[in-house]
Parts: sequence; C-alpha cells; structure tokens
Amino acid sequence: MDPTITRATPVAADADLVWSLVTDLPGMARFSPENVGGVWLDGGPALGARFRGTNRNGEREWWTRVRVVEFAPPGRGSPGRFAFDARTPFGMRVSRWAYEVTPTAEGCLLAEHWYRVGNRFIRTVMGPQVTGQADRPGFNAKSIEHTLAAVKAHAEARAAA
Repeated sequence: MDPTITRATPVAADADLVWSLVTDLPGMARFSPENVGGVWLDGGPALGARFRGTNRNGEREWWTRVRVVEFAPPGRGSPGRFAFDARTPFGMRVSRWAYEVTPTAEGCLLAEHWYRVGNRFIRTVMGPQVTGQADRPGFNAKSIEHTLAAVKAHAEARAAA
C-alpha cells in the first residue's frame, strides 16, 4: 500500500528519543493540531496494541479506535517503523498512519505517512460531517507538517538540554 501523503524532516536528536515521542500516542496532543490525546487500552505501544484516540476540530470532537499494525524500533543504523490503523467507533477502517525514524550521522530522519483507506461513503459523507474537514488530504498534509515540526523542536530542545 502506497501512502497518500508523506512528509519528512531531519531531526538533530537521537533516533531512540524521537521514536519514544512518536510512539507515545497519549502524548501526541502536544504535537498535533487535531489530536487531543487518548489512552492505551492494553498497555501499548506494541504490535497489536489498541488505543482510543480523541480528536477535535473547533467545536467538533470525535474518537477513533486504533490498533498498532507495525512496531519495529530503530536499531544500529536501521530505520524504525510504527504504524497504526484508525477506525470509526463502529469498527470501519478510515486511515493508516505511520512514522519512520531513520538514524543518521546528525541524528535521524523522521517521516510521517498517511494512507487513505476505507469506503467512499465514509470518506466523502461521514468524514466531513464528523470532523468538519471537507478536504481531508489537504488538511492532513498541513497537519503532518505541523506535527513533524513540533516533534523536531521538542526532540532537539531535549537533546540540547
């Protein structure tokens, strides 16, 4: 499956630090313009772990069911990959989100991917009604850029401290 949107940024911080930030789904609210937090349902983060995430856009708030579908931490020059599927409260898959953390000589390269999945009715009718976003791909491109910049700033500040 090819991602619908991909963005990446170099980060002057250790790959393990960046990995710990992007796999902390309850803490993603500090980086995301839409996610406001959530809770692991069975201990996560780990392969198969479940998470209930909450999102907000203005007055609209909704939650999703999330399951981790890839969990491979970075190691000795190899990239780490963390991916999860988001589903409606009724269990219909709506997207996949993935992070790749690739160690580099200067720190790491952080990439975020969004995969548009699910049926057309959910994408074109229900999604915009629930989220208030008629242009989900356009919004997600900006959201990913915002999130990557926030993770980068946080990780680099921690690395410098």
